[in-house]
Amino acid sequence: MTSRIPGADEFTSRPMPREELLRQISPSLPLHQVGDAEVDALTYEVVRHRLWAITQEMGETLRRMSGSHVVTESNDFNFSICDELGEQVQVGTYNIGLIGSMDLAITWTLRNRGDNPGIAEGDMFLCNDPWIGGGLHQNDAAVLAPIFHDGRLFGWTTAIAHQVDLGGPRPGSFSPSAHDVFGEAVPTPPMKVVRGGVLQRDVADAWVRRSRLPHLVGLDLRAKIAANKNAAEQILRLITKYGADPVKTVMRRMMDDAERRLRAKLETLPDGTWSAVGYQEQSRTGDRGLHAIKVAMTKEAGKLVFDFRGTAGQTGIINCPYPGLRAGIVFTMLPLLAGDIPWAAGGLMRCFEIITDEDTITNASFPAAVGKGPFGPAWGSGNLVAEVLAKMLDAEPDHRTDVQSICNGTTDLCVVSGVDTRGGGSKGFVSPVFDVMAGGYGAQVHHDGVDTGGRLIIPSARAPDVEMTEYLYPLVALWRREQPDSGGPGRQRGGMSGSVCYVQHPDQTGTMSLVVSGTGKVANQNVGLAGGYPGNSQLDLVVRGVRRPQLAQADTIPAHLGELGGEIEVLPCEGESDLGPGDALYLHWQAGGGYGDPLLRSPESVREDVRQVRVTADAAEDVYGVVLRGGEVDVAATEEQRAKLRRRRASGAGLTGLTPSGTPDLNVVRRLDDNLAVLANGTVGCVHCGTEIGPLAGGAFFASLARRDAAPTEAGPHIWHDPLEYVDAEVVFRQLFCPGCLTAVHSRVVPVEHPLPVDEYRHWTR
Repeated sequence: MTSRIPGADEFTSRPMPREELLRQISPSLPLHQVGDAEVDALTYEVVRHRLWAITQEMGETLRRMSGSHVVTESNDFNFSICDELGEQVQVGTYNIGLIGSMDLAITWTLRNRGDNPGIAEGDMFLCNDPWIGGGLHQNDAAVLAPIFHDGRLFGWTTAIAHQVDLGGPRPGSFSPSAHDVFGEAVPTPPMKVVRGGVLQRDVADAWVRRSRLPHLVGLDLRAKIAANKNAAEQILRLITKYGADPVKTVMRRMMDDAERRLRAKLETLPDGTWSAVGYQEQSRTGDRGLHAIKVAMTKEAGKLVFDFRGTAGQTGIINCPYPGLRAGIVFTMLPLLAGDIPWAAGGLMRCFEIITDEDTITNASFPAAVGKGPFGPAWGSGNLVAEVLAKMLDAEPDHRTDVQSICNGTTDLCVVSGVDTRGGGSKGFVSPVFDVMAGGYGAQVHHDGVDTGGRLIIPSARAPDVEMTEYLYPLVALWRREQPDSGGPGRQRGGMSGSVCYVQHPDQTGTMSLVVSGTGKVANQNVGLAGGYPGNSQLDLVVRGVRRPQLAQADTIPAHLGELGGEIEVLPCEGESDLGPGDALYLHWQAGGGYGDPLLRSPESVREDVRQVRVTADAAEDVYGVVLRGGEVDVAATEEQRAKLRRRRASGAGLTGLTPSGTPDLNVVRRLDDNLAVLANGTVGCVHCGTEIGPLAGGAFFASLARRDAAPTEAGPHIWHDPLEYVDAEVVFRQLFCPGCLTAVHSRVVPVEHPLPVDEYRHWTR
């Protein structure tokens, strides 16, 4: 008898050609495959819609069985139906990131479990290994279920959900001080948890034993098994009615149609290369650095190539393996580029390739700490992909309605844990604060962003009912509300975010533990486009020694931080703290970025924003240049205020004043965005004032734009005033303007070393 001890590189998964995968699958595993075949239109539509409905029904099964509010309240889960080799035929509309690597987990299982322990009818595999793809970090646990028909492997279903706790040094399994994966929850490659339709008690017991909340983890495990089982039964009923070959033919055609439609859309867009740079703050507790993620997207004909070379090396906890990077692209592409295409993800994924260096924060090698992978570099990469996609779409008039500034940047993780002593009890609890699901959407070319609309990457995301949170945990919400001024200013305003403030329940005793992780507290993730400003800085605070309301007898509840009293403790990007009986926890999560220069926003729209308490009167005047008197626009004062703000831009950029060319009379070949256009003579001009700025080739016109670096708060009252609270780098609000009319064409809060965006026009071809 021989044994093999695998190396770390064997616990990794990458896409591979179908033919190569078939060669690596054990010949003892029979596969159901079909060649070229046809089905009639009616059968195709009926089967296609039934497969979609099955994924939605899987969600209802999981919700009914799970006891975790991660599932029941926030929809942080998803499902997929796959063919025999793992290509995803249909995915759910829940957390899209969670299905971004399910096919990789299945292909790894096919290659490494076919002989030992084998893949047979009635089996299911449990996995939470981010390098393999069964989840983007260890808290994402997937159950992979093969479906057999007439003794052959017909396809797979997958169910995956975030687990509240899977062990590790800290409650919630997130360890901001971890040096490597051994300081976090344990990653588990696919192991057979169901054999021949029977739950393997030894595996299930070992799985829940690692958790501080074994009852919840055990319920979720059984709920995912049930969701897969029900889906398999319905797929087999489809096969009984229509036949195995026709159903598989529909599955193949669904993916082929999705690929064809996406490639056709790409064909209508300009070829070229667009680039973007973003940052992750504080790689772990005690770090004060900014760590860059770089992407250059090249579009040629019907294909996209995402090049992440030059991204910072893996460090701290802000790492994700390759499957997480791929998921970041998928959960951005599907809603932004394939919103009008059925989500047969296997076909859509054929339309892009990834180039990346090894050992980076977006392609980390074992044993890097990867606990922050999904909402750190994976989400950060997705933001950059959203940015370059928007720039590409903005350059094509027929697609400008699809342009959207960045939505809410990332999540704001705060895990609260302790012992619930209400009613004399002593029950342990662990809970992420999921109110932060209510993020703001980015502005579009013709519309403001949706206020507290949720998550772009989780179409069915929900913020939990506050009363349910108070019922489940010893917390009382003083408020949960939308925050004025949080949406990124622009010609179209970014959607507002919200804030929540919790205190301990009056019957609670003792101190609760807090684990926090949040990016976008300095270098905003929720950037604007075409001169639009970023949305708010993420902000987490504990207020010590508040004038705590005696809730049972209270006449009033504090309405804002200023009424709480006490001393404010600013929580770091990555760290731990506590919440005592006399303290309050305040979280302000991220809004959407703006689109276009805020000085171009209609004064009446600003007036309505103030009336609806979306923008304060001070910000209306200081950021938008709109002066209100008695609730109405003072036209003359507004014109003077906007001229004053432009003169301030000119002064900061070293210009003596405004020098517009007059009424634009441009021979426009193509618009680049809201402000700039390519002219017939090959130069870039301002569409507002007619100024010819400079040559398009090589992005040379950027050298002729006026530039101003100012304090971050120049972006508005929603931006944190003191970057040195978090990082050592000098951070500025950088704006580039048309040198004629001083219209903002680029507005970012960035470190001073941030490169100018010249490369994005280097290969722009048509």
